[in-house]
Amino acid sequence: MENIVSILSNEGLVIMPCDTVYGIIGIYPATDNKIREIKGRGENKPFLILIKKEWIHNFTKIKINNYLLNLWPGPLTIIVPGLNNDTIALRVPDDKRLQKLLLELKKPLYSTSVNKSGQLTLETEHAIESEFGNKVDLFVKEGDLIGSRPSTIIDITQLPYKILRNGACPVDLNMLML
Repeated sequence: MENIVSILSNEGLVIMPCDTVYGIIGIYPATDNKIREIKGRGENKPFLILIKKEWIHNFTKIKINNYLLNLWPGPLTIIVPGLNNDTIALRVPDDKRLQKLLLELKKPLYSTSVNKSGQLTLETEHAIESEFGNKVDLFVKEGDLIGSRPSTIIDITQLPYKILRNGACPVDLNMLML
C-alpha cells in the first residue's frame, strides 16, 4: 500500500482493481494529461473521479437524491453539474484499498477503465500487461476479471435522470422520482 501511495503522491499512474474492472488511477486533477495520452483519449470527455462521500460539496452544489446516495459506496457513477459550469462524474468506491488511498492521500483520484479510447475494457492480466504495462508506474495484479461489469452511470444533470450505462449497480428509476 505504501508503494501505491508514494507513486500516486508523485503523480504516477497505477492500474488496479477498482470495484468492478481494472482501472487506471491517478491523482485528480494532476494526472489528467498523462491518462489521456496513454489511453489516446480526446480532451472533451472527462474521467470519473473517485471521492469520499463527504467531499461531494467540493464538486457540486446540487443535492443528490438520497436513494442514489444510499447506493454509495459502490459501483455507481453519478454525473452531476460541476462548480465551473461543467459536468463531472463522481463515484464513492466500495473497494477497501481505494477507500484507504483516498483517506491517506486526502485527494480525489481519477479512475478510468484499462483500454484504449473506444476499445473494449481489457479483462486479463496478460492483455493489460501487453498494452499498458510499460506505460504506468505499477500494475497491481489480482487475477483476470473476465465478465466483470463496469459501474452503472447515471446522469442527474437534467430531468428526467438518465441511466447512461447499466452496470454492476442496479438502479430503480422509479425511486429517483420520490
